[in-house]
Amino acid sequence: MIDVSHQISAVRRTLGDRVLEGKEARVLTISQVYDTDVADLWDACTNPERIPRWFLPVRGELKVGGKYQLEGNAGGTVERCDPPNSFAATWEFGGNVSWIEVRLTPEGSGTRFELEHVAHVDDRWEEFGPGAVGIGWDSALVGLVLHLSAPGTAVDPEAAMAWMMSPEGIRFMTASNDAWYEADVAAGADPAQARAAADRTLKAYTTPPES
Repeated sequence: MIDVSHQISAVRRTLGDRVLEGKEARVLTISQVYDTDVADLWDACTNPERIPRWFLPVRGELKVGGKYQLEGNAGGTVERCDPPNSFAATWEFGGNVSWIEVRLTPEGSGTRFELEHVAHVDDRWEEFGPGAVGIGWDSALVGLVLHLSAPGTAVDPEAAMAWMMSPEGIRFMTASNDAWYEADVAAGADPAQARAAADRTLKAYTTPPES
């Protein structure tokens, strides 16, 4: 499906801090350069016909003030949009609200996709650390790689899930999780606590659901 080692090393991952609405928040940033121009990458990220080909089916109004809902995942409100450079939206899931911003910038012969995810520090963050959302975003970037390499095709959700639970998929999630652990420590987290949180995250991702 994909060269795991190459993909992990192609992605930048950082963590930062922010005070948001008077509360402590973490800023998770992930980015990768794609071999396409800004206009095409913008279309892949905002066109409701293309988004399901690499991410998830989406419904709603993809415009400022519009509500959106990703199938089986988060929904929210589009807060800002500056085509073809950036957009920002709330990310609402499981009763919690966080915020995302996507920025596209030319880099070399391609375009850098950068996503910032800002979330308040809560019990879930303390338990699982950045890998809880980081592995998911790493997986989305894989979907975007596959889509842009063959724009006319769509990622098969069942095949993607089967790959994720295969030995190669678990190797990918483990490498992603380790990379987010390293980013957590680089941002000042206690190594032992960060490692314990990362271990809990990987177990949650790789334990098959009970039938």
